[in-house]
Amino acid sequence: MVRLSHREPAMGYRAFLVEKNGDQFHAGLTTLAERDLPAGEVTIRVEWSSVNYKDGLAATPGNRVVRSYPMVPGVDLAGTVVDSKDGRFSPGQPVTVTGYDVGVAHPGGFAELARVPADWVCALPEGLTTKEAMAIGTAGLTSAISVEALAQHGVTPGRGPVIVTGATGGVGSTAVSMLAGLGYTVAGSTGKASEAQFLRDLGASEVLTREEVSAESDRPMETQRWAGAVDAVGGSTTAYLIRTMMQGGSIALSGNTGGAAFSTTVFPFILRGINLLGIESVMYPIEQRRRIWQRIATDLRPAGLMDQIAVETDLDGLPDILAKIVKGQTRGRVLVRL
Repeated sequence: MVRLSHREPAMGYRAFLVEKNGDQFHAGLTTLAERDLPAGEVTIRVEWSSVNYKDGLAATPGNRVVRSYPMVPGVDLAGTVVDSKDGRFSPGQPVTVTGYDVGVAHPGGFAELARVPADWVCALPEGLTTKEAMAIGTAGLTSAISVEALAQHGVTPGRGPVIVTGATGGVGSTAVSMLAGLGYTVAGSTGKASEAQFLRDLGASEVLTREEVSAESDRPMETQRWAGAVDAVGGSTTAYLIRTMMQGGSIALSGNTGGAAFSTTVFPFILRGINLLGIESVMYPIEQRRRIWQRIATDLRPAGLMDQIAVETDLDGLPDILAKIVKGQTRGRVLVRL
């Protein structure tokens, strides 16, 4: 919980704040005082954050994302430690925080200062800057968990092509790049025909339309086409993937922008032995999270990360970006410079 403060602007820090009072909702920039920071062992000077779909929802009236008001949204942040009451972290150390209650029940990354529990903090691996960490963020963490889950279920580069749905989004774009970098043959699906070259630049060898991968069918199974999938869309797209998955294939499902419900049958599961893997990165265990960040800095590092994925703004440009991401008008990762 944070409180508005206009009494100490010289000692304050800028933040994007959402407030709700009855039916009245307001979202905008303000100045907070350091005393408004919440409880936590680690205080961080935020250098970069990023914009996720959840952040866009948090800035929208009537959302069910924010659990307490007033709130600083921003489910991702990276910066340097200012103060730590936990021996694992020291002043000046670069760190990142994603997920948990950040930005929904605990003030998040859209502010120049943040204070969080030490058990939510990951020290940045060597060779990864705070800006690069936010070019990856929750979306890239979700992608990395998805890619690892596919490999753990036998989806290797030699098994056949893999498909990434919602491929121009944050999860999708980083997944395309990660998979291509590991040697997979990658297809990407998108509703934005103009972004086909963007996906090919990331490593996709084939680009499919949204219509093709969300078409309804009364057939329980169709031609086996995909060894695996990273599905950030859900809905009828997930149903399509289930029908077209190869024998023993796996789908790593992490999104619902295409809908929360889908219709399928048991036949692809009991006749082809496919796997539907739920991917959850918000409460992902901290030790596994720290290990995944090490992989992101090495073998899962997306190629051309800053050139091909990240778009940059600042706090002043944030309201416009938040409105666009809810409308599906962004691509890749959007960074916020604090």
